[in-house]
Amino acid sequence: MGEQRSLPVPDGLEGERLDAALARLFGFSRTRAAELIAAGDVLVDGTTPAKSDRVHGGAWLDVTIPPPPSAPMPVAEPVPGMTVLYEDDDIVVVDKPIGVAAHPSVGWTGPTVIGGLLGAGHRVSTSGAAERQGIVHRLDANTTGAMVVAKSEHAYTVLKRAFKERTVDKRYHALVQGHMDPLRGTVDAPIDRHPSGDGRWAVVAGGKDSITHYDTIEAFRSASLLDIKLETGRTHQIRVHMSALRHPCVGDLQYGADPTLAARLGVTRQWLHAVSLAFEHPATGEWVSFTTEYPADLAQALERAGADS
Repeated sequence: MGEQRSLPVPDGLEGERLDAALARLFGFSRTRAAELIAAGDVLVDGTTPAKSDRVHGGAWLDVTIPPPPSAPMPVAEPVPGMTVLYEDDDIVVVDKPIGVAAHPSVGWTGPTVIGGLLGAGHRVSTSGAAERQGIVHRLDANTTGAMVVAKSEHAYTVLKRAFKERTVDKRYHALVQGHMDPLRGTVDAPIDRHPSGDGRWAVVAGGKDSITHYDTIEAFRSASLLDIKLETGRTHQIRVHMSALRHPCVGDLQYGADPTLAARLGVTRQWLHAVSLAFEHPATGEWVSFTTEYPADLAQALERAGADS
C-alpha cells in the first residue's frame, strides 16, 4: 500500500513549487515528486494539486509514498544440466550450463544458479542482497563453467574478499576469431558501460582497471583457442577485451563476431568457458582447484574449427 505521511508545509517553503517542496521535505528527486503528484498520491488541504502549484506555509500535506520496487527473488527449481562439482558446509562449486544467470535480476526470467541450488535442496548463504544470496562472483548467462557459491556467512565474507583482492585463480578457454599477435600477451584496458547504453560494455577511458592475460593453445585456419587468466573480474571482460583487439569470441555477435563463421562452426553464443577455478578454501585455508569439461556445443564447434583448417 505504501507509507502515509501527513504534515504541515514549513513556513520556510512558502511560495515554493509543490514538486520542489516535496523533494526538499522527503529527499526524493523532483521527477519522483512529480510522479507522485500525477498519480494522485499527494493532497494539499484535502484537494488534488498540480505539480506547479505554489505551496503556502501551514497548508496540510497528505502524501502516500509507494514501497520501493522489490528485487526479484530466486525461484527454487532445479536447473537441468547444472552439476555440482563439489560441496561441503561452506561452499558449493557448480558447472554452470548455458542460458542460466547467476542470480535473479530485473528483466531476467530464465533459470538461475541460486534458484537451481535451492531447488535441489542446497543451502546457500543469505549474505549480500537477498536476490544474490551467496553469490561472490558471476558468469554471464551464456558463459558456461566453474562457479563457486558461498553456503556459510563466513565463506561469503572470505571469498568476497579473495575475489576483490584477486587471489582467486580464474581460468577460461575462449575460441576467438583469427590469430593473436603476439601469440601470448596481456590486455590492460579500462572497462565501463558502452556509451550507447544498450547493455554492452566497452574499453572506455576512465573506466575500471581491467587486466586479461592470454596464451594461444592452438591456432586453426580461422580461429584460435586461447587460455585466459583473469586478473580482474569486470562484467563481460574477456568478451570486451577480445573484441577491442579485433579478435572477438567466436559466436559473440553482441561484440562484433562474424555470423558466417559462427554458423559454419555451429555456435549460437560466445565460445567462452570457465575451465577452472582455484582458491584458498574459506574454512581450511587449503588451496582447492576445480576443473570442468567443455559442454557439447563448444566441443563440437572446436572439432569443426580443427576440421576447417
